[in-house]
Amino acid sequence: MTTLQPCAPALSHITVTPADLATQVTALLLQPGWRFGHLTARSLDARHTAIDVLLLDTQRGAVTCLTAPLADGQAEYPSLTAQLPAAHWAERAVGDLFGLRAVGHPRWKSMLLHNDRWPVDLFPLAGAAQATTPREPYRFLQVSGSGIHEIPVGPIHAGIIEPGHFRFSCVGEIITNLEIRLGYQHRGIEGRLTEVPWRQARYLAESASSDTAAGNALAHALAVEHLLGIAPPPRAAALRILALELERLANHIGDIGALSGDIGYSPGASLFPPLRGATLALAQTLTGNRRQRWFVQPGGVARDLDDARRRALLQGVQDLARRVTDHLPLVLEHAGVLERMDGVGRLSPTLARDFSIVGPAGRASGTGYDARVFSPAGAPPAAATRRIEGDVLARAQMRAEEIASSVAILTQTLDTLPDSPIQVALPATLPPDAVGVGVVEAWRGELLHWVTTNADGAIARYAIKDPSFNNWTGLAIAIRGNLVTDFPLCNKSFNLSYSGNDL
Repeated sequence: MTTLQPCAPALSHITVTPADLATQVTALLLQPGWRFGHLTARSLDARHTAIDVLLLDTQRGAVTCLTAPLADGQAEYPSLTAQLPAAHWAERAVGDLFGLRAVGHPRWKSMLLHNDRWPVDLFPLAGAAQATTPREPYRFLQVSGSGIHEIPVGPIHAGIIEPGHFRFSCVGEIITNLEIRLGYQHRGIEGRLTEVPWRQARYLAESASSDTAAGNALAHALAVEHLLGIAPPPRAAALRILALELERLANHIGDIGALSGDIGYSPGASLFPPLRGATLALAQTLTGNRRQRWFVQPGGVARDLDDARRRALLQGVQDLARRVTDHLPLVLEHAGVLERMDGVGRLSPTLARDFSIVGPAGRASGTGYDARVFSPAGAPPAAATRRIEGDVLARAQMRAEEIASSVAILTQTLDTLPDSPIQVALPATLPPDAVGVGVVEAWRGELLHWVTTNADGAIARYAIKDPSFNNWTGLAIAIRGNLVTDFPLCNKSFNLSYSGNDL
């Protein structure tokens, strides 16, 4: 019989007044190793709501939730954005979903719900009798001055990418400001996750962003296990690591090829897509699905790995590593590629920290943060931060280092796969008035699933924060002062998820 141990992270809960929320959050973030995780709201009953802020202690691998209940009839609270710039999109999303206004927000307007598609008095997650403030018409930032002109792009694009609108304000060919408007495919995933039976919720949770199915499934599983106070068996934890690293490997390899395509470098654009395909084939060997759907689940995994497939996976990873090692210098040591990427789309370390840019994009700007410190299996070796200039080249080089790190993790895990069951039994119900948090270093960076139950043990609030929710702001900042023709390259160097933002 498997002995269950409470899984990380340790959780503490603090209740504050809305007036004191910003002060308390700022004080905690001044402590070494603390960082902002997410901000959202939660309906306490039909009339009352609360603002919730999640903070992460990276040194202890712990999380702290601050809750600020609003008084009856209150639909406003003091904004945190002036002291905490990374909260700016989260506060706007709370305005759309709950009808709560962050007073003092420097650029208050809608985030997800477009007025021409949604009634201005519709707030999908608000309580039936909750006090709300109507959404205001969306207004793009107006940049004025001699020679300023605007270039609107999207939301329908020439390729097969998802919808998003980019409004460039330019002087000639120089971009002075980029405003990004998303929300064109808001699907109501967070609301639906409070309605479906919790044992089936994993199928919806992993579809939040299809290129991060393993990451979302893992974050969901960790959050539910955190609620239940259980941990998966050692073999299941190792198989989860394999799925996560194969997903990371496939996407970073694909991005190297896509970056090559955006600068018209045919060797890179032709050599790397087949390597991505080979990685997806390895993922199918592990999970039965190239996108690794339906594999990770609360309590463990759905499918074991027999020794024949383990040896095939190990051989496949080693063969892939040799091919990637041969091909990477053709891109990252080519003089024309280096010249085209060097200095383009630079994001300074200060702004990367202020806006909590995560993942390889953050590490390319010197943040050094890797959410794998929260992994119950222990943090595997994080990618180095050898080059922190914060430009397209740094982000490409960081992807190369992530590829090497994933290969090492995959090889080590396949060589030392423990022998144990792959699943533990789950109880019939979730505990009442509980909080569960799943923190995963997905391939784009820190991914959060944050689950809160009510007095009946039902899921009352399910919040997801995709790494793109942090990093879209990084893209908007990084492109300033660059040529319009640099945008596709800069955009691909972040390669963010529309669906992960438009939940």
